Amino acid sequence: MMASPVSALHGAKRYMSALQRLLDAIASTQMEAIEAAVDAVLASFRQDGLLYLFGTGHSHMLAEEGHYRAGGLAPVCPILATPLMLHESAVVSTRYERTPGIGPAVLSRYALSARDTIIIFSNSGVNAVPVEAALAARESGATIIAVVALDYAASVAVGPAGHKLADLADIVIDNQGVPGDALVEIGNNGLRTGPASTIAGAFILNAILTEVAWRLAETDAELPIYISANMPGAREHNARLVERYRPRNPHL
Repeated sequence: MMASPVSALHGAKRYMSALQRLLDAIASTQMEAIEAAVDAVLASFRQDGLLYLFGTGHSHMLAEEGHYRAGGLAPVCPILATPLMLHESAVVSTRYERTPGIGPAVLSRYALSARDTIIIFSNSGVNAVPVEAALAARESGATIIAVVALDYAASVAVGPAGHKLADLADIVIDNQGVPGDALVEIGNNGLRTGPASTIAGAFILNAILTEVAWRLAETDAELPIYISANMPGAREHNARLVERYRPRNPHL
């Protein structure tokens, strides 16, 4: 069978166009919230605090996105729990993220304090574990940033934790996502594909981190930024950062 010509890539083009509109919407409507997030993270770093990243299901990838990567900031610690990830059982992880009582247990592994900031990624913003994580972070005094799809959150009922994530956060960034996450309708059966939340979340996170690094560069002689392992001098540079932050980051 002959391949379809590039001009016939209807689904791909629709997805790319829809995603570009979504990213443009974030850039045009969320800069005030992003600036507030940057200020919070900078305040944490100035106090030798950390930025923690947390999400369940596919959102856990955003916690890993900010962790120990080329160009990444070293004072960033992911919050990771295997049962809430997807690699062992996606079905089980979906059940766990909706189960009350797990959130505080997950956060108890990490020493959040009032000098720290946490970004919690949750597209719907109603599942039990992200909401409970926000409640636990609030008790620690940490600044809470929520990245959610506000239209999606408005379309679903409050979960078993009794709150919506956006109502608990100090700063809310709307990823501009749609209910159900998928952007492109397929056929006439109501099914949709082309998820957006992972790309939108990474877009928001890296915008925050890049601005934080930019502002740190205005005052700090040595920036806590990892260098790609294949670049000259990376081994020694990165080893110093790992030595500094490993006592507070169990994933280094």
